[in-house]
Amino acid sequence: MSKRRNFLKSVAALGTTTLLHQTGWSSSPLSQVASRIKPPKLKKGATIGLVAPGYSIDQEKLYLVVETLQKMGFKTHHTDRILDNRGYFSNTDEERAKDVMEMFSNPQVNAILCVRGGYGCTRLLPLLDYELIQQNPKPLIGFSDVTALINTIYQKTGLVGFHGPVGITIDNEYSQAYFKRILMEGPEILPMKNVILTDPEDYMDSEYHRYTITYGEGQGELVGGNLSLVTAMMGTPYEIDFTDKLVFLEEVEEPPYRIDRMLTQFSESATLPNAKGIILGVFKGCDRLKMSDNFTLKEVITDRLAPLGIPAMYGMSFGHVPNNLTLPIGINAHFNATKKQLRLLEAAVM
Repeated sequence: MSKRRNFLKSVAALGTTTLLHQTGWSSSPLSQVASRIKPPKLKKGATIGLVAPGYSIDQEKLYLVVETLQKMGFKTHHTDRILDNRGYFSNTDEERAKDVMEMFSNPQVNAILCVRGGYGCTRLLPLLDYELIQQNPKPLIGFSDVTALINTIYQKTGLVGFHGPVGITIDNEYSQAYFKRILMEGPEILPMKNVILTDPEDYMDSEYHRYTITYGEGQGELVGGNLSLVTAMMGTPYEIDFTDKLVFLEEVEEPPYRIDRMLTQFSESATLPNAKGIILGVFKGCDRLKMSDNFTLKEVITDRLAPLGIPAMYGMSFGHVPNNLTLPIGINAHFNATKKQLRLLEAAVM
């Protein structure tokens, strides 16, 4: 126990050499979620720690992220690790994990924003100290590959995470409005209203169309994120349990046949039949023109999900698109697929 105490003290002091170790958490898949923890509200002037747990980011884009957050009324903090590119990663697995852990352990950091997504987050999951994260709850925000981090942390610690804009996409009025509303105001009930499409190209684009797949409504905790990541975690210790959950999904630049393959795997998950609803965002770059030798995105989605009989819809405003809702992992919500409506039923922050 004394060694354990010394370790935690070294982390609190922002030590960088012994931040990682295996914890005593069960590695069995579909383990019960720990008691839920809501992180503290963000206040104006709060410090947001910036991390790049997947792909790398260059200095110019990082500067723009910092500038945007400062205009929103926040301070920022990041370490030198964020720019030490290693191939397509921002750094080695160990250094990226250290960066995440250092942000959780730093008492001056109030929230953690991933500056971008990109492959790499699943490689960090065995390297994180979930007990330390549980003892230092704060918002972790991002989408795409960050799906792996926010869902795994929720399952292992109970800490509510946030599927929302990353640093390079947060310079958007709609995205900022929901970011602030959920993380700073924390209303008890909040309708998640889709953006009004004003660009004629978006309005005509089939990938932005909104339609019901299966009529009905349901209520439960929100889980999910990027479809590729959700399916990649199946069969691992980090598989998401969909039982009694509202599952939200988005994807980018995957042709219909690959969406078909992933949705087939997704639909055969052991716990998906027990889900309360399936909410699809915008699958940007995933549709194709109807030809004799292919299917459209809508045909694939309908064919794979309608037989489940679970209330489902496509086209909510989240995903790899400029206008991005902030969806809190682990927060109760009500979903009406018939009316294509989603509303949060409780505050996501304390």
